[in-house]
Amino acid sequence: MTDVEDLGRRARAASRVLATAPTGLKDAALLAAADLLLERSDRIRAANDADLDTARADGMGEGPLDRLRLTDARLAGMAAGLRQVAALPDPVGEVLDGSVRPNGLQLTRVRVPLGVVAIIYENRPNVTSDAAGLCLKSGNAALLRGSSTALRSNVEVAAVLRDALTANDLPADAVILVEDTSYETAAAVMGLTDYVDCLIPRGGPALVRSVRENARVPVVIDGDGNCHVYVDASADLDAAERIVVNAKTQRPSVCNAAESLVVHEAVAAAFVPRITGVLSGLGVTLVGDERAQALAPAIGPATDEDFGREFLDLEISVAVVPDLDAAIDHVNRFGTGHTEAILTSDLAAARRFTREVDAAAVIVNASTRFTDGEMFGLGAEIGISTQKLHARGPMGLRELTTYKYVVWGEGQVRT
Repeated sequence: MTDVEDLGRRARAASRVLATAPTGLKDAALLAAADLLLERSDRIRAANDADLDTARADGMGEGPLDRLRLTDARLAGMAAGLRQVAALPDPVGEVLDGSVRPNGLQLTRVRVPLGVVAIIYENRPNVTSDAAGLCLKSGNAALLRGSSTALRSNVEVAAVLRDALTANDLPADAVILVEDTSYETAAAVMGLTDYVDCLIPRGGPALVRSVRENARVPVVIDGDGNCHVYVDASADLDAAERIVVNAKTQRPSVCNAAESLVVHEAVAAAFVPRITGVLSGLGVTLVGDERAQALAPAIGPATDEDFGREFLDLEISVAVVPDLDAAIDHVNRFGTGHTEAILTSDLAAARRFTREVDAAAVIVNASTRFTDGEMFGLGAEIGISTQKLHARGPMGLRELTTYKYVVWGEGQVRT
């Protein structure tokens, strides 16, 4: 048995215990982990500083460095996320529905854990805490494989979770970090059909492509976020400016940041030069179509590749469209199914946009940055699914469960 298979076996054994663990015990472990994150903040920050130094020396860009970085505020946010998850209702054991058959059999559908959830992720040590916390509360064992760039940070954060589990009489192996970050080990995790019930990749196109090509276990894709903001003809331009600036610049390195701006021609002459000046002043590079370039010389030319790109940096594409039809067509053509926003005071336009745009989240008159597990009241998220089975959008506790039928009889036999 290989080392990865042994980790899978251990995770499976722990998942059996966790599946029937009392809610109070799981919550106590989550709260203990939250406290330990803060108590060990100096150790975690020192490990993270070492990861950052190595990554910087290897030429990592500022966007990825930001995703790697753990500040005191981010550690506090991770602890708060664990506490929020502890405060949420336990989905395990929830009765979804039931019926009584004509022969007297009583059927109920009951929510149960998936079992072992594997997460392969890049460069974001906060995922170690968020994913493990959500798996713990939903009764799943978490098999975590982070990137080499965040290994020191991940080791420290995973140790916090494991110590909190042990302190509350739960198996430490309910959280297992795969410390071998080689490609071969990642591929081996993708093939653990005897142990892994669901695999969630969190990373760039190369990781997602590798998972699509190599995974033999069930997968939920946490995909790219080429998120659009469409400024409609009736939009409040003051509000539009605030929203676009927030969506693009509040944290440009994350998947729910706006990457594409689409503007109705009726307001383009007023809005495009205005937003170009504001964004340029904040260090944002803009590229756009010919109509956008004609309105603001600071906008460079954009290709179809640019319109479809997830920049994850201070860059955005701009397109001017003649009407709502063209805006919807542009979004559906270049979007990745993550989050799309419309800014408008026209209720009919908003309803049509929400109905016809194909995305996991469609937002009216607010920033794309709200597509987030915490913002949606899920406590945290294990990822944002851009596919349609079995989960879509921010994946919280319920998305980490399935169900089983429980059938009660009184001696019935089938004839």
